[in-house]
Amino acid sequence: MNQTFQNSAQVLSIGIFFTLMIVGLASTLPHALTTGLQSHGVPPSTADQVAHLPPVSILFAAFLGYNPIQHLVGPPVLGALSAHDQAALTGSAFFPNLISDPFRTGLHSAFAFAIVACLVGAGASLLRGGRVAVPVPKEHHADPVVRPVRVPARRG
Repeated sequence: MNQTFQNSAQVLSIGIFFTLMIVGLASTLPHALTTGLQSHGVPPSTADQVAHLPPVSILFAAFLGYNPIQHLVGPPVLGALSAHDQAALTGSAFFPNLISDPFRTGLHSAFAFAIVACLVGAGASLLRGGRVAVPVPKEHHADPVVRPVRVPARRG
């Protein structure tokens, strides 16, 4: 039973972690994408459209080390930009720098939840009661043996 609960909790915690990451990304990523793309000459309407796409693809592109800007913006928009802006948008530094602050926000949300969950678990563990060592009389054994006995939690 213990292993079953641990496996179930592990799957649940991964789901919670990624949900909190996506919520954290969704709160700050649109502004970061809009301002980052517009600073390199992408038209505001295209930058706004890209910024309001679901953040899941951005998250997994970051995990894979892939820069999706070329596909998100599209070849017609990239072709209308200067060579310098094209190189900056499709280069290896633009996308990681662009999402670093939103990604940090998502991580903070996920780890704040993890801290609260650990504190709740520690509190529940404290409430379950302790173990008291009860000596076994010598007449039962040649050497005294101490065995742990579960004591019910104190009330009040």
